[in-house]
Amino acid sequence: MVLKPEPTAPFHSVQYALRVLETVSKHGSGVTETQLSRETGLPVGHLTSLLLTLRREGYVEQITDGAYVIGASLLLLGSGAARRQALESKLQQTLAQLRDSVGAAVYISRYVDGEVRVTQYADSPLTPAVNEWVDFRSAAHASAIGKCLLTQLDQNGRRDHIARHKTPRLTSRTITSEKVLFSKLDSQPATVPVLDLQEYAVGTVCAAVPLTAGSSAGCLALSMPVKDAHRLRAAADTLNRRAAPMLLSLAL
Repeated sequence: MVLKPEPTAPFHSVQYALRVLETVSKHGSGVTETQLSRETGLPVGHLTSLLLTLRREGYVEQITDGAYVIGASLLLLGSGAARRQALESKLQQTLAQLRDSVGAAVYISRYVDGEVRVTQYADSPLTPAVNEWVDFRSAAHASAIGKCLLTQLDQNGRRDHIARHKTPRLTSRTITSEKVLFSKLDSQPATVPVLDLQEYAVGTVCAAVPLTAGSSAGCLALSMPVKDAHRLRAAADTLNRRAAPMLLSLAL
């Protein structure tokens, strides 16, 4: 459909944007600005400003030869594998930004089918991920991630988990008593990050905050070497502030 814009019509009207996005979507390998102008009927002057806005919002991207292709924001409006891949990519970028902000490796974890699962994480040479020397699925009683997820379960859910995954001593600080563990989980304030002070691994401290959507238990966590423990509280507070925006991203 070729548009015939009226002189008084704003270049950024929804109608024009939709026609541009439809045209870009038809050209999987990319479409040039000249071709977009020809196919939509929009003057190049109007189109340039509109494309700038669409690029800034992530609805189109410009590839190396100057052509335009659909962007991640447009993919997120779709469904299926393409949407999942776009969502994972966007979350990874968000995690990388959070990693740099707190100066620590960061993780997203969920409680799925009765198991602790780290679904995504972001680390770097300067902020390495914790060495998973014991499978996280078997260390919920010791790790900040595991304890944060367990706080979101009811008593029956916790007992079921502990019945399947015992509470071995991983370090001298590990809580091995089910009674003591459940008491600490019950007394954990919902708005305060859950901490792991060398309970899972000697030389590592961690913090986690809940990401709860309906009945689904999840958490956002970080880890850092014990030499940086003086930064843990401030980093955990930043993590807490970023939990709501992260949950919104997960819900897209």
